[in-house]
Amino acid sequence: MNANPPETPAQLRAAFRSGQRTGQTSALAPGFVQANLAILPQNLADDFKSFCDLNPKPCPLLAVSAPGDPHFPELSADIDIRTDVSMYRVFKDGAFVEEVTDLTDLWRDDLVAFALGCSFSFEEALTDAGLAIRHIELGRNVPMYRTSIDTVTAGSFGGKMVVSMRPFKQSDIDQVIAITKRFPRVHGSPVHVGDPLAIGIADINAPDFGDGPEIRDGEVAVFWACGVTPQVAIEMARPEICITHKPGHMLITDRLNADFMD
Repeated sequence: MNANPPETPAQLRAAFRSGQRTGQTSALAPGFVQANLAILPQNLADDFKSFCDLNPKPCPLLAVSAPGDPHFPELSADIDIRTDVSMYRVFKDGAFVEEVTDLTDLWRDDLVAFALGCSFSFEEALTDAGLAIRHIELGRNVPMYRTSIDTVTAGSFGGKMVVSMRPFKQSDIDQVIAITKRFPRVHGSPVHVGDPLAIGIADINAPDFGDGPEIRDGEVAVFWACGVTPQVAIEMARPEICITHKPGHMLITDRLNADFMD
């Protein structure tokens, strides 16, 4: 008997919109781009866009909404930013306040939404090349860590880079780098390979976001710039309100991963 076909981006967004599903989105909608999300008041939008432009590895911009417009027409005709992410995080004055599944009551006419590339896009290419992705194998969210790597400051936005980690055999590292380098708009090649202490990660088994890793004998930790980095920048900027996706709970678009390959 044939397995059921994967759910489409539209079907998944509808399930999130209705509240029928709230989980993380790794490995869902294969072939389609998933995006990180940051929503800020209009008076901070220009500085945040500059921060993204200055830090393209962790903050690769895919789309910016008009003020008060909860849509990304360049990513899908029917995306509603207020409802179509499975879990949002709300920050006030830079501090985390709550997680919600619907932004309708929080939406304002001055809010600007930013969609940023996600490493889930290059995971498909790695899998197609026969390279196993550990957190997908285990049904977990990718582990993510705060680092000592500085970002370039723009206005009130700055701070340290967040990275995601995937373990691979030493013999596969060159292939992993070559594949992910072809996706510069979705984080591209790794920012570090090997010793986590070299980038300020004291305990590889205690990620700051996502689920714990499983690194097997003979494997090396490989780190990519992560779209959670803007959340650290937002903590530093302390905007009166900001909304992001919950790490691992991405905005699923109708754009193809292949559209973002070099």
